[in-house]
Amino acid sequence: MNVAEILEIDDVRFVEPEFAAQTDRIFNDVLAAAGGDEGRLLVDGDGEPIALAFHGPDGWLAASFLFRNPTVGLIEQFENMNGEIFEEDRPVFTAAVREYYSNILAKEVPPAMEDLNPVRCGILTRLIGKHWGRGYHGRCVDCCCGSGVGSLVLRDLGYVPLSYDNDASLITRGFAAGRLLPSETMCLDALVASRYIEPVPRGIGIMMGEINDFSKEMWEQIVQELFLVSQETLITVGTEKEARLIQQWGTEMERTVDVEENPADPIYDLWVCISKQK
Repeated sequence: MNVAEILEIDDVRFVEPEFAAQTDRIFNDVLAAAGGDEGRLLVDGDGEPIALAFHGPDGWLAASFLFRNPTVGLIEQFENMNGEIFEEDRPVFTAAVREYYSNILAKEVPPAMEDLNPVRCGILTRLIGKHWGRGYHGRCVDCCCGSGVGSLVLRDLGYVPLSYDNDASLITRGFAAGRLLPSETMCLDALVASRYIEPVPRGIGIMMGEINDFSKEMWEQIVQELFLVSQETLITVGTEKEARLIQQWGTEMERTVDVEENPADPIYDLWVCISKQK
């Protein structure tokens, strides 16, 4: 179900130009300035606003409140219109919003060149399957998903991926190859992932690095954010030094982190970190 179907209208545009912009309160003012002659308010099962749409000369224009709150003025503006209130489960609408922005990305950003070595699918399947097995049908975040090899493997093992990366061309390569699905994917900065993702049982960070003196601070924040959104986490890196840094960062967040070597892949996933909340 897409956003227009949820709001029971033919078409709709969001005032936020990209998925990551949904936290920016300035777009409350943008929607208020657009105004209109009719409004539609979408609430979740608890009655909390999750979107508002106004109808104007150029059609329906909406704002998302998944990651910020509407202003009192916006709600009053809606109440003064010929408006209707609709209800939808938050996860259903969130998936529709991810799909909306993913479809825009797919239209506007040419895919990167194919970067998948097919051998890695088998290596990752055996690695993740060894630690977590098959048949778990819950959410698993795929941090820095790239073109989606990790998400593809997760789906094959029975998980529902929630994938994110800030490289739009890699994401659209994943869409073109079918490894990433629009309703499961977000183009956003991994440094702020916890602003957009509720914690889920599991998460992966495949082929992280290169973690050096120049990039260490950035990777530390990326790993910390991944830990914040996943109760149990599997991370692979190329060197033991990188793995020990991740172990240190997890310990500082009061998590257990076990480190082991993975000789099945001597290049990308040679070292594995398995971390859990205590």
